[in-house]
Amino acid sequence: MSLSPAVINFSSVPHSVALRELTRPEPGPEDVILAVEAVGVCGSDLHQWTGSHSWTVNYPVVLGHEFGGRIDAIGSAVTAWKEGDRVVSETAAVINPNSPLARRGLYNLDPTRKGFGYGVDGAMTRYVRVPARCLHRVPDGLPMLHAALTEPCCVAYNAVIQQARIMPGDRIVVLGPGPIGILCAAMARMAGAQVALVGLERDRVRLEVGKSYGCEVIVGDATEWARARDGLGADGVIDAAGVSAALKAALDLVRPAGWISKVGWGPQPLGFSLDPLVAKAVTLQGSFSHNWPIWERVLALMSSGQLDVRPIIGGTWPLAGWHEAFERMHNGEIVKAVLTPGD
Repeated sequence: MSLSPAVINFSSVPHSVALRELTRPEPGPEDVILAVEAVGVCGSDLHQWTGSHSWTVNYPVVLGHEFGGRIDAIGSAVTAWKEGDRVVSETAAVINPNSPLARRGLYNLDPTRKGFGYGVDGAMTRYVRVPARCLHRVPDGLPMLHAALTEPCCVAYNAVIQQARIMPGDRIVVLGPGPIGILCAAMARMAGAQVALVGLERDRVRLEVGKSYGCEVIVGDATEWARARDGLGADGVIDAAGVSAALKAALDLVRPAGWISKVGWGPQPLGFSLDPLVAKAVTLQGSFSHNWPIWERVLALMSSGQLDVRPIIGGTWPLAGWHEAFERMHNGEIVKAVLTPGD
């Protein structure tokens, strides 16, 4: 029996995360076993670590859903992959393939969906079991360190490109300079928008990273920037912060007939009126996760060099260094930490 260290969230009590030994999984008929080479730390991992999350977790569970590596073993019914293939994995580990949403390709919205890192064991370990349907081939020349961050890039693509509407020359405000907010800003820039990335005083390090994607950076109130063109407000606002105050600010910043794409999570009640949504005829769109065609497009953007994730990577740590990696992200010292289980 082979054992490997794993970063395990074992309780809802805050800071119930520890490095523990885990038995190497065996593949089911339609699964592969992936030897994980890189796994990004997500804000949701931090929320589970601090006990501030708002979703159901199947404890105990291995954290980690942004990952890539090489196929180490293959289930008996898997034919499209072979050992040694370089791959990344989508997050929808468990779905009902016969649900109406899955049949439309919207399995990311299937109510029965369970994801890596909260519903089933994730990738902050050396070996993880992955359904073969979740896999995407990593293009030659794309480093695994970068490919492992395909998932947050897909979250941003869905929120900014798929669920919103951007025209070249639009003025777009992004609230929240965390990893998803910065990547949303990068996507909006690629779509031809003028982009302001907005945060608080404590976010200055992350805001500086936003400059590398060609964004204006604003600490505090973005009203003046949003209204600079004609006084009416921004064409679109992306709420990547999640807290109720961010949505209230978005309603103030957006122009009549504009749109808000909400990708940030926040369990707090609103506590304010939504009348401006009606008065301005604003479109408020939620965005969750991603699906197969988004992954293929994002991998194409990354492999071509159009999307560069290097600016958001604040360092790499072996699994034994998970706590430092979590702390540095949580404190805002870096944008994104990446764990390297093979080290």
